[in-house]
Amino acid sequence: MKSEPNVFSFEDLLKAPKKTTHWEGVRNYQARNLMRDQFKLGDLVLFYHSNAEPTGIFGVCEVVKEAYPDSSAWDSKNKYFDSDSKKKGINPWVMVDIKAVSRFSIPVLRDTLKDSSALKEMLVLKKGSRLSVQPVTESEFQHILQLGKPIAIK
Repeated sequence: MKSEPNVFSFEDLLKAPKKTTHWEGVRNYQARNLMRDQFKLGDLVLFYHSNAEPTGIFGVCEVVKEAYPDSSAWDSKNKYFDSDSKKKGINPWVMVDIKAVSRFSIPVLRDTLKDSSALKEMLVLKKGSRLSVQPVTESEFQHILQLGKPIAIK
């Protein structure tokens, strides 16, 4: 899961009540489908800072609530308001809740990802890949854990 740290960072998640938040505002159908169809309770996800210095993966989160309607889509005061879906009376958007479970002792920076032959096929490294939610293979995930040396959060 990618977020710009000036919008919501891994540090923000660590400061959130119970180190938990809902991942709202996804307005791309492909990313929505991943959250809706593939995110299951207990799944682990990587928290990636995009459009920042440094850019990279800073921690691991757990899905603590599976996909449910994203209420921000119909809240006209919210930056993620979707007036078209509100007019149609059908909210196609979902969100999930995630909880921080470990922080990387060594953030896995984008350059490190690019330099690793084991990660050369990662979607986040592909040119034009802008989705805020992207799949990661099990082998990619395990390799990133080795690089980041996660420390459990209490």
